[in-house]
Amino acid sequence: MDHLMPGITARRVPTARVTTHVLEAGEPDGTPVVFVHGNVSSALFWQPTMLALPAGYRAVAPDLRGFGSTDRAPVDATRGLRDFSDDLGALLDALGLPAAHLVGWSMGGGVVLQHLLDAPGRVASLTLVNPVSPFGFGGTKGPHGELCAPDGAGSGGGAGNPDFVARLAAGDTGDDSPLSPRRVLLAQYVKEGCVPEPLEAMVHSMLTTATGDDHYPGTSAPSGNWPGFAPGDRGVLNTMAPTHFRITADDLAALDPKPPVLWIRGADDVIVSDTSMHDLAHLGSLGIVPGWPGEDACPPQPMVTQTRTVLDGYAKAGGRYTETVIEDSGHGPQLDRPEEFRAALLAHLAAAAAV
Repeated sequence: MDHLMPGITARRVPTARVTTHVLEAGEPDGTPVVFVHGNVSSALFWQPTMLALPAGYRAVAPDLRGFGSTDRAPVDATRGLRDFSDDLGALLDALGLPAAHLVGWSMGGGVVLQHLLDAPGRVASLTLVNPVSPFGFGGTKGPHGELCAPDGAGSGGGAGNPDFVARLAAGDTGDDSPLSPRRVLLAQYVKEGCVPEPLEAMVHSMLTTATGDDHYPGTSAPSGNWPGFAPGDRGVLNTMAPTHFRITADDLAALDPKPPVLWIRGADDVIVSDTSMHDLAHLGSLGIVPGWPGEDACPPQPMVTQTRTVLDGYAKAGGRYTETVIEDSGHGPQLDRPEEFRAALLAHLAAAAAV
């Protein structure tokens, strides 16, 4: 396969749900660490991190359905992120892994958090890397994720930028537009000014994203609430709509066992933030999206605050979590501050093994 770094192998693994394309590195009999990518990306983004694991570990990174070289199976968004979580469980079964350390980035953070709820006994530890809020992306307010409108208006497939989607579908590798995948990666996935490596593999990775109603961005529904659309029931962005995806502190408090959690994030993330440049409510407050109904009705979603609220509840119920903030880092600290990221991850894995 093109775009593989030395030391990485690739194969397609049939499972009970989909045939999943998997990257692997390290010792076949080592302690498994499973890396789950985010939206509009694939396992290729994890290659440098996989290769940085020391002896004794086995790195596994699947492509989620509709990304990379995994089957382009449709995504039922009414299940939230459970299609992806169930696929992950089926892959662990197929690989003969009764448990693993799970690492999820962005949307992948929501996938592994959902998998923790679905199968807590299979999660040796959890690492959330700039994760989507446990109350979804868009359409909520306050630390506990109250809906701004009953139908979740302002979230889901309608929030996808059609020019960006068209450039993905066309395989655009250029840099002539701020919405070209290459420039989105360099301006939004990492701290602006950083050029992550292997860059061309990452651009290629973005272009493997399946587009359309069943994939990215998904469907939408008309709404009488600002900004005029509500989530649909198919496709990727709708899996993170707050009407379909919601994990509360009480959900985590009920878990047994409660594995240790590392929440690691770049301080300068422009995607998952209390002032996200992808949150239509925040853009409305800046006057970029017209008709904003105001702070009381639809304030910017406090995504980071919401994650902290839920993890604080986990800690109060006996769970353990550590929040690590990497300065001068964006949405992908594993890409723009790899040494700091790896140090935090390896310390977390070692501490989890010592329990």
